[in-house]
Amino acid sequence: MAKTNKCIISACLCGAATKKSQAPTVPYTPEEISDQVLATAKAGAAIVHIHVREDKEVNGEMQIGYKSMSYEKFAETVELSRKKCLAEDVDVIINLTTSGGEYEDYKRLQHLERLRPEMCSFDPGTLNWGNVSIFENHPRFLNLLSEEVVKDDIKPEFEVFDTGHIDSVAYYCKKWNIPQPAHYQFIMGVGGAMPGTTGNLAFLVDKLPKDATWSVSGIGKAHMPMMLAGLALGCDGLRVGLEDNIIYGREANGDKIIATNVSLVERAARLIKDAGREVATAQEAREILGITRNCLRDGYVK
Repeated sequence: MAKTNKCIISACLCGAATKKSQAPTVPYTPEEISDQVLATAKAGAAIVHIHVREDKEVNGEMQIGYKSMSYEKFAETVELSRKKCLAEDVDVIINLTTSGGEYEDYKRLQHLERLRPEMCSFDPGTLNWGNVSIFENHPRFLNLLSEEVVKDDIKPEFEVFDTGHIDSVAYYCKKWNIPQPAHYQFIMGVGGAMPGTTGNLAFLVDKLPKDATWSVSGIGKAHMPMMLAGLALGCDGLRVGLEDNIIYGREANGDKIIATNVSLVERAARLIKDAGREVATAQEAREILGITRNCLRDGYVK
């Protein structure tokens, strides 16, 4: 069970692949993303998980809102988010992705060293994403990432997609003396990885080290079941957002209701309260996760 009655909501705003053609509510630009950082924090998110996008020519065709690891995009998005939140006295933890896929190792790390966010994602293994592409996280890169999070005091969010990833987390934590307890983010329902079932989630939770904290997200149709199962199992957090799920529900006639990041955060907050728990503030999330820095207040760039 959770060690506190507080439950952390993390909002993953756009990811690397969700498109406006699927959901017009997906943010692409630093201006759009920072607006949604502020809005989701107001709605109850203690953490915002940020990917960035850019317009890029791919195979001779211009792609709008293509996945990116541009330092300039990260820096602009973070600074705009900070200014907007400070202007309205809103607190939030910014968690920057390192999931660069096709990008070189240094491009997946450069924003961490230069911006020093409070959190970053840490994907401890490679998998065949959706059985159509390789989501590569080579040990070479993971050693560099481990060194970086220790050096710059960044709390890793260990994204666990399959059972073996738990052992991988233990390996990198031990090898690089990553501060404990670790925080695990279970991503359930990705094709080619762990299906989003209550039995699978319970199995993973049972394998966690003592004192670890954990959060859960369900991809697509696993979204609601994993939130409910997570709360039943005493999760420390719920992750929601358009990176993972774009459908809020259906109309009476069966038409899809496209989600917004705010609507997904608000629903998570209601479920947390209905479960007899309280939504954690950003500062309470820092205390639960052992984060001692406040980048929103003190700034990001060294």
